[in-house]
Amino acid sequence: MKLKKIIIILTLISIFVLSLGLGASAKTFRVAVIMPSSISDMAFSQSMYDSLLTIQEEMGKENFEFVYSENMFVVTDAAAAIRDYASEGYNLVIAHGSQYGSSLMEIAPDFPNTSFTWGTSVNTFSDKGITNIFAYEARSEEGGYVCGVLAAKLSQTGIIGVIGPIETGDAKLYVDGFKVGVLAIKPDAQVNVNWTGSFSDVALASEAAQTHINVGADVLTGTAQMVVGAIGVARQRGVLWFGTQADQTSLAPEVVVANQVYDWTVVLRPMIQLVKEGTMGGTTYALTLANGGLKIVVNQEALVGKTIQDIVEGKTNIEF
Repeated sequence: MKLKKIIIILTLISIFVLSLGLGASAKTFRVAVIMPSSISDMAFSQSMYDSLLTIQEEMGKENFEFVYSENMFVVTDAAAAIRDYASEGYNLVIAHGSQYGSSLMEIAPDFPNTSFTWGTSVNTFSDKGITNIFAYEARSEEGGYVCGVLAAKLSQTGIIGVIGPIETGDAKLYVDGFKVGVLAIKPDAQVNVNWTGSFSDVALASEAAQTHINVGADVLTGTAQMVVGAIGVARQRGVLWFGTQADQTSLAPEVVVANQVYDWTVVLRPMIQLVKEGTMGGTTYALTLANGGLKIVVNQEALVGKTIQDIVEGKTNIEF
C-alpha cells in the first residue's frame, strides 16, 4: 500500500514538473521599444513598429507582445523608459536610435537577465565586459545607390538635392550611397547635400527643400522623420522625391518615385531566437539587399507620369 502511494506521489510530481516546463516553453515573449519619433512618422520609427507588428502576426499575440514609447527625443527621458521596461521584466528592450547607446551602456549591466539592442550601430559594448546588448544597422548605402542611379536617369537639370539630418549612422550611409549612384550615371551631375543638424525639425527640412529647388534641383531625396516637410515641398513644386526607411509614396504619390524600405524582421527573428536560447547579446546584425532587409519599392505612377510629362512638354523626343 505504501509503495502504491509513493508511485502516485511521484507520478503527480512528474506531471507538475512537466506542466511547469510546458508553461515555460509557451511563455509569452515580451518586447519593449523606445523610438525617437512617432510610429506613423513614415520613416525610422514606423519601420520598426511595422516590423514588430509582422513578428507578432507570425508568432501570434499569445506568444509575442510588445509595447512602445514614441517621440523619445530627449535622451534622458528615453533612458528612464529603458530602465523602467527592464525593471518590468521584458525579455528584450529595443533602443531604436543611435543616440541611446550611452544610456544602454550604463543601464544594461544592472539587468543581466534582460537583453537589450540598439541601432543603428555595430557596437555591442562587449569590450566593456557587457554581454547582454545586441546591435543592428542598415546598410542603407546599397538602396541609396539604387535610388541615386534612378534619380540620375530622371533628372533633366543634372542638379539633385539631398537633405540629411545629422552626418552619422544609416543617414550618412544612405546619402553617401545615393551620391555615388548619381555620379555613376552622370559624372558631371551636381549633387547638393544639406545637413540640417536635426532628425526631427520638419521646418528646417522644408526650408532646405526650397533652397535646393531654387538653385535648379529637379530631384530631391532625404532621410529621417523630418523629411515629411521636404516631401510636401516637392509635391507642391512638382519635383521628384526618393525616400528611405519607410514607404513614403502615400504622402505624395505623384512625385515619390521609389523608396528604400527597412524590414527589421530580418534582424528581429534571429535575435529573438537567441534570447529564447539563453544568449543575451554580443551579436551585430545588418539589413542588406541580399538578405531582404532592404527592399526597393518603385512607384510606377510617379515614374511613368514623369515620362509622360516630359513627352508632353517636349523635353523627350522620340526618334526612330
